[in-house]
Amino acid sequence: MQSFQLGEHASTVPITPYNTQEWQKGYRSLNQEYDYWIDEVEGQIPPELSGTLFRNGPGLLDINGQRIQHPFDGDGMVCAIAIKDGRAHFRNRFVRTEGYVAEQKAGRILYRGVFGTQKSGGWLANAFDTKIKNIANTQILYWGGKLLALWEAAEPHRLDPRTLETLGQEYFDGALQPGAPFAAHPWIDPASQFDGGAPCLVNFSIKAGLSFTINIYELDLAGKIVRQHNHPVPGFAFIHDFAITPNYCIFFQNPVAFNPVPFLMGTRSPGECIKFQPDKPTRVIVIPRDAASRPKPIILETQSGFVFHHANAYEQDGEIVMDSICYENLPSVESGADYRETDFNALTPGQLWRFRINLETKAIERQLIEPRCCEFPFIHPALAGRKHRYIYVGAAHTLEGNAPLQAILKVDVESGDRQIWSDAPNGYVGEPVFVPRAASESGLYTKVEGDEDDGWLFTMVYDSEHDRTDVVILDAKDLEKGAIARLHLKHHVPYGLHGSFTPHYFES
Repeated sequence: MQSFQLGEHASTVPITPYNTQEWQKGYRSLNQEYDYWIDEVEGQIPPELSGTLFRNGPGLLDINGQRIQHPFDGDGMVCAIAIKDGRAHFRNRFVRTEGYVAEQKAGRILYRGVFGTQKSGGWLANAFDTKIKNIANTQILYWGGKLLALWEAAEPHRLDPRTLETLGQEYFDGALQPGAPFAAHPWIDPASQFDGGAPCLVNFSIKAGLSFTINIYELDLAGKIVRQHNHPVPGFAFIHDFAITPNYCIFFQNPVAFNPVPFLMGTRSPGECIKFQPDKPTRVIVIPRDAASRPKPIILETQSGFVFHHANAYEQDGEIVMDSICYENLPSVESGADYRETDFNALTPGQLWRFRINLETKAIERQLIEPRCCEFPFIHPALAGRKHRYIYVGAAHTLEGNAPLQAILKVDVESGDRQIWSDAPNGYVGEPVFVPRAASESGLYTKVEGDEDDGWLFTMVYDSEHDRTDVVILDAKDLEKGAIARLHLKHHVPYGLHGSFTPHYFES
């Protein structure tokens, strides 16, 4: 049974709860770097809430007026919201990558982007230039005493967690080679069996070639890579995210083809050379984390579809249960298209699906959990790789169709109940970040204290009516209460990608 709960203001929202022109306003560069206490707050910040919310995303969508072709090509800008004693401080800084510094000095685009951005001068200026700028724009994570800005196609950048100053690129004491990728979706195993029950960070990278290789990295609490193993897998890989269990890393190999010739000839970007293949199955690649005893990946097949993000996975009764946001297909990135003119009605929505992967029979069953358009799933951090009950996602306001994300949805996968908080028609939300109420002295959440949903949800919301971004805090137990606090920033923040929360309070 499903129980849908909307905030009190939802009844006043029009049938079409968004305005395309208003939504587009969130896609503007934020050139200025700020540092201030957030003085305008509706509601009350919970006095027991302490720590720092870090968010990352493309902050520059043009270089001196030259438009970036796609937001995924935009330079990374990190925001930090430090909270303590009922007060909050905001700071944002651009990651000073080599490419960012060079382009700011030149005042023009100097690098090609993965999703369509080209240097001026046509194909002649771009032909055979395969150097892609490390934009450090996807995730931000505090681990091993280091704040790391991640982008999946290159090495991380290390930032000062108090000032957000860029300290340089991070190579983990030489274990990562210069230019080597380190993906943007690491998982923290709260109790690794390979580390005596201590937490460890698990991540991957993709090395392309005639086939491709998945590299698995596991880092200890000090931020040192303590395990690394490589696995060649046939075919082309367009893999953005993965999931872990205590024994496995699980990847969905999306059915796409890549033709590099237009990229080499300077007429298209890599993203524009990718074509979805609906007649091909999605491959599920299961890699044992204990590579020494069981080194070979297990490769299975399921129905064609496309996955950007996974909510979680766990092992149960000889199966791997995996919850993921799935799309019917991947729309092509059209050369010269304006991403701000997205026709939502022409696109199929992302939906939450459950996969049951039987490693003995090789069978995969899938079930639709949530039909509403949704993205950016998040769970209690202590349940990574373990059985979960609640999933939090950014969602459309209405139950049917495709639309911008304007709501936060809580899905109870055991009872089927739903709660939803909507900020339509003027609000456009980002990823929800769940923060457990129980404080963590170590800075890591390794077990569930009390109820699984006892905590808060953070999300950044672009308020198109006031042309500013709010940091919204919700009670994760009861979204129907509405926002318990809205922290009004003095400006907008361009739509971001991912973030994380640490109980460490960083405010210089």
